[in-house]
Amino acid sequence: MMVLVKFISFLVLLVMVLVAVAFFTLLERKILGYIQIRKGPNKVGFMGLLQPFSDAVKLFTKEQTYPTLSNFIPYYLSPVFSLFISLIVWCVMPFDTGFLGFEFSVLFFLCCLSAGVYSTMGAGWASNSKYSLLGCLRAVAQTISYEVSLALILLGLLFLISGLSLEFFENYQRYFWFLGVAGPLGFLWFVSCLAESNRTPFDFAEGESELVSGFNTEYSGGGFALIFMAEYASILFLSSLFSIVFLGSNLSSIIFYLKAVFIGFCFVWVRGTLPRYRYDKLMNLTWKSFLPVSLNYCLFLAGVEVFLNVTMI
Repeated sequence: MMVLVKFISFLVLLVMVLVAVAFFTLLERKILGYIQIRKGPNKVGFMGLLQPFSDAVKLFTKEQTYPTLSNFIPYYLSPVFSLFISLIVWCVMPFDTGFLGFEFSVLFFLCCLSAGVYSTMGAGWASNSKYSLLGCLRAVAQTISYEVSLALILLGLLFLISGLSLEFFENYQRYFWFLGVAGPLGFLWFVSCLAESNRTPFDFAEGESELVSGFNTEYSGGGFALIFMAEYASILFLSSLFSIVFLGSNLSSIIFYLKAVFIGFCFVWVRGTLPRYRYDKLMNLTWKSFLPVSLNYCLFLAGVEVFLNVTMI
């Protein structure tokens, strides 16, 4: 009975995530409209509230393309796998009742993050197009590079909480946020999340002028929609994770959702403000800036933890 309750709870969570993805696209288009001094969607429904559902109907009823020389099965399964990874990772959220909280949630999150690379690689390779293949190779190189910095940033904070569960972050930040202790790490985490979810200024995976549209060149309609639903679901998840890891949020409080929405707003704000980064400077940013800072913070936070243990003894 308990397993059934958890399964139904998780299904409800996935439905809510998909609805949130739909309205997050509307929020993004509204914010970008105001940033660029124009009106966003405002025709379909009251103030454009039905625009996301209109877009969904349009995309999923469009004609599906069938590239003759593509590898049929991986070509169609890659977007599905991408969305599956973006949704299954939500089970690590430390809800108080009814959900699948478990002890190694941080490790599971990192595994899902690494598995997401295969959907990008499969989508670009299975299209059997040189443009898509080049786009997916560049996207995979970018994603793997920033996964290293994400893992090292988390590692430093894991030294402080001495565990691999997201529940520990909530317990250890009741009186003081980790953002105050490790502010630079919070900034690096946010920038790494931008790169991990292929957002401006790191949107090389789907915005390359020389590669038409990166790894998803051959996709249209439903496949295109699934790829970008996965991207927006990961944005919402990373915003929620930032709120838990650095702002010590309790998921049963409305404050958590306000913090997560603000971080999601920052994703859109960056898109409307910054130009696209130069690709030849991308790896310099990772290996020459992010890696040394995160490694030094790891050593510093490990030393803080040892010092606290010694003084308590």
